Amino acid sequence: MAAKYVLGMDLGTSSVKTVLFDSQSKIVTDRCTFPTNSDVNNKAVEHAKEQDPARIIAALDQCMAALPQEKLNKVVCIGVSGQMHGVVFWKSKTGCKWSNSDAGHRFVPQDVSHLITWQDGRCSSDFFASLPKPESHLSVATGFGCASIFWYTRHRPEFLSEFSVAGTIQDYVVSMLCGSEGCVMTGQNAASWGYFNTTNNQWNVEILKGAGFPLHLLPVPVESGSIAGRTRLEWHGIPADTPVGAALGDFQCSVYSCMRDKNDAVLNLSTSAQLTFAMPADFTPPTAPDPLSPIAYFPYFHNTYLAVAAALNGGNIMAMFVGMLTSWMKEFGVELGESEVYSTLVQCALTQPSTDLCVTPTLLGERHNPTSLGLVSNISPANISLGHVTRGICRGILANLATMMPPQCLLDAGVKRIMGSGSALSRNKVLKQEVEQMFPLPVV
Repeated sequence: MAAKYVLGMDLGTSSVKTVLFDSQSKIVTDRCTFPTNSDVNNKAVEHAKEQDPARIIAALDQCMAALPQEKLNKVVCIGVSGQMHGVVFWKSKTGCKWSNSDAGHRFVPQDVSHLITWQDGRCSSDFFASLPKPESHLSVATGFGCASIFWYTRHRPEFLSEFSVAGTIQDYVVSMLCGSEGCVMTGQNAASWGYFNTTNNQWNVEILKGAGFPLHLLPVPVESGSIAGRTRLEWHGIPADTPVGAALGDFQCSVYSCMRDKNDAVLNLSTSAQLTFAMPADFTPPTAPDPLSPIAYFPYFHNTYLAVAAALNGGNIMAMFVGMLTSWMKEFGVELGESEVYSTLVQCALTQPSTDLCVTPTLLGERHNPTSLGLVSNISPANISLGHVTRGICRGILANLATMMPPQCLLDAGVKRIMGSGSALSRNKVLKQEVEQMFPLPVV
């Protein structure tokens, strides 16, 4: 029997990843990752965090071009995931422009806004005080899709008038591949926008309508795991009319790929950080959010939920530290690449197995405590080396997670081991050491 493949795509905060999965042997045969380098500077809006969709799609095209053409011709289904919470706007029917070459059809974003990401900080606490309370067990925070749309409604309504459709960046890709005039969104991504009731899989339409929210920008909710449509054209050699799954949340997908047993917890350390375990099948979330709780309940698959400590501060803190050092060195006339600096820091910390330097690396605050920022204490002449500081930062990242979801919470839930995943954890042995120190459970 001829081999058939499933294409998986993930549109993350800093990179795009693609894999080809052999549906018969059940193994990943090919994979590719490219950085997006898509951050853009919006000086007009304080604390804005935006990305250029054109650069994200360019990185996706690079990933696709690196996969074997003969296998792409045999793809029978496409699965898509991506960074949650964010929102991108586009015009129906003209959201992209298709072109054809020897490599096949490709699309380029057209009539599309910047992506306002989950890291966006334009919505202040005073702004949230002016918004209605959601009918959901999940709180709304800055960087969430509905919050960003509310912000535009209040501050730049003329901007919204330019567009007719909205979704996450992964929803946009699905819509373009399928030639959809609108947007469908799974409950996983809809819940990450806010104002979404996961119990009935519906938006808080009446609440939003009463607050003057542009309801036509709300995507159509669909079940996680459903098919959004079929490719309207051949794409990078993948045949036209190939089924495309409705886009899923990257967090849920990372958990699904790691969780082998119901007693597993999953720690994902990439740009941000999440620690999670599965709730019992009969679990029903609370009827109202607790904005002060560090643990939230994210919709998973088959009407089940995950208990999640979702930290804003993860691998991005190490990236900021590296960026700070390279910036300082440039001022002294020294040029070093960030990857070289990163690897040197890790090696220094590996020679420093412990430190009494106390680093609270919550530079971005946390959603349940946005005003609590970073802190370094117990500084002495003996602990200011790169090894001590890097070890302290890595320990602080894990200590922050352990504060949000204490080890005893995992033990009480029956967790037997922690499954690790994410780019930051895979490239940084110090972080893995600190996970093993922080949690009294086997780390795989």
